Amino acid sequence: MEYDNKEKLSDESPAKVDEYGVHEGKIHDVEAVPANNLARSLKGRHMQMIAIGGSIGAGLFVGSGNALSNGGPASVVIGYSFVGLLLLFTVQALGELAVLYPVNGAFFNYAVRFIDPAWGFAMGWDYAIGWLTVLPFEISAAGLTIDFWRSDINIGVWIAVFLTILAAVQIFGVRGYGEVEFFLSFIKILGVLGFILFGIIVDCGGVKSDPRGYIGAKYWYDPGAFQNGFQGFCSVFVTAAFAFGGTELVGLAAAEAADPRKTLPRATKQVFWRISFFYVISLLIVGLIVPSNNQDLLGASNSNTKSSPFVLAITLANVNGLPSVFNAIITISVISVANSCTFASTRTMQALAMNGMGPSFLKYIDKKGRPLWCVIIQIAFGLLAFVNEATTGATVFDWLLSLSGLSYFFVWGSICLSHIRFRHAWKAQGHTLAELPYQAQFGIWGSYAGFILNWLALIATFYVSLYPVGGPNLNPTYFFQEYLAGPLVIFLYLFWKCWTRFRGPLWVPIKDVDVLTGMRALDLDDEPLEKSTYRSWMMGLFRGLF
Repeated sequence: MEYDNKEKLSDESPAKVDEYGVHEGKIHDVEAVPANNLARSLKGRHMQMIAIGGSIGAGLFVGSGNALSNGGPASVVIGYSFVGLLLLFTVQALGELAVLYPVNGAFFNYAVRFIDPAWGFAMGWDYAIGWLTVLPFEISAAGLTIDFWRSDINIGVWIAVFLTILAAVQIFGVRGYGEVEFFLSFIKILGVLGFILFGIIVDCGGVKSDPRGYIGAKYWYDPGAFQNGFQGFCSVFVTAAFAFGGTELVGLAAAEAADPRKTLPRATKQVFWRISFFYVISLLIVGLIVPSNNQDLLGASNSNTKSSPFVLAITLANVNGLPSVFNAIITISVISVANSCTFASTRTMQALAMNGMGPSFLKYIDKKGRPLWCVIIQIAFGLLAFVNEATTGATVFDWLLSLSGLSYFFVWGSICLSHIRFRHAWKAQGHTLAELPYQAQFGIWGSYAGFILNWLALIATFYVSLYPVGGPNLNPTYFFQEYLAGPLVIFLYLFWKCWTRFRGPLWVPIKDVDVLTGMRALDLDDEPLEKSTYRSWMMGLFRGLF
């Protein structure tokens, strides 16, 4: 089928609707993903926990130490707030699209439809590859957390144990993923809330075993709120992106949610709490009670929990036993993120295959709704964790991780751009906002803001990749270790353009954007919409945040 001969839904040719009320059809020479192939087993509680704590892991608990050392406490708070703000816009945009189009593959499918098939191909494989490479890192990080207690046991033993547990979870399909995430995220949330309370007490001098007494904002003056100037500030962004990576999973899970129209808006609204409390406030507390020039922070880039600023904060307060408790929470968090890796990569690869953008054998889904071959590939990538046994293991992981952290900015920016183009197409084709079952609380302007913020983050990261903190400046090896995801996206985009022999326009024209395929059938009479007034707009904004 050529791009100019795509099928369209019309009154003369009524669309087929499956049992879930989802229209079936084709989009730009790419087959629409049938939403009912995967098991719809995720409940509201699963979706909310995935949104709140699904990706809280080594990026926050360990990697933030490296950011604190390079940028200082103020850079950490500002940088993580910056990334959190752009994610707030991004997830709201994703929520609007995912409620209307609860298709497998979510944002990659939206990029194919609303931007350009080649860009959607690039985003899909970039996202899948990112999660494939994060898994061995997270499993290794889980093994390193055990070193806190038992340094005499080879890390390979723990890698084998955690990889076996992860493989066992896959037996239960998406329901197993949801239940494990619900339980582990609940523990993570309690741990972060407990640390915030503990940190406030320490900062106020309420811990008798802490010889520092009242601390207040002492460390913001000495050694200082900022470290290494503008370079130090820019260095925070990739660390923050890695820490926030996975927030968008709530949109990916829409295709396997029992009732995405109800559960997804609630879940996306939880992002504000996650950003405010579980990242910004916890890191603000860390910056108050851990000096940024502490030498132990220098090891925070290799997932060693002994270098975790959270564990250091407790150690500096001389509270016996509590460092082990929080190390256990970090272990649980890392396992949770590893569990999310298998969900994100497998669902994306299966959706790519269904749309003719991946090997056909990846389409296979067994009777229990599990993309079996995709799961096998993901677990096989987990075996790369054993590279830690080699003397060059750290170098290998540096290159693997170069494919993940920066890629989130491309994905998040694409989600915002997809929403912008969807809104323009929706209006151009005679539809109104009142027809949407859920509207992003910040509207199209929030997506414009999110898109711009993503590009600013990419520019800042590009600069610090050329001129890193402490050098070496203009070093090709260091640059590509930090910015490899950029060339990868360009390569994937050009590959698909060449594969399709540059058929079709450079991007999908607004007038040709298909806004009907895959759309959930709606009955607007079920829930009358509130008349738009200043008061209702303010209440909508309040509900969107809280």
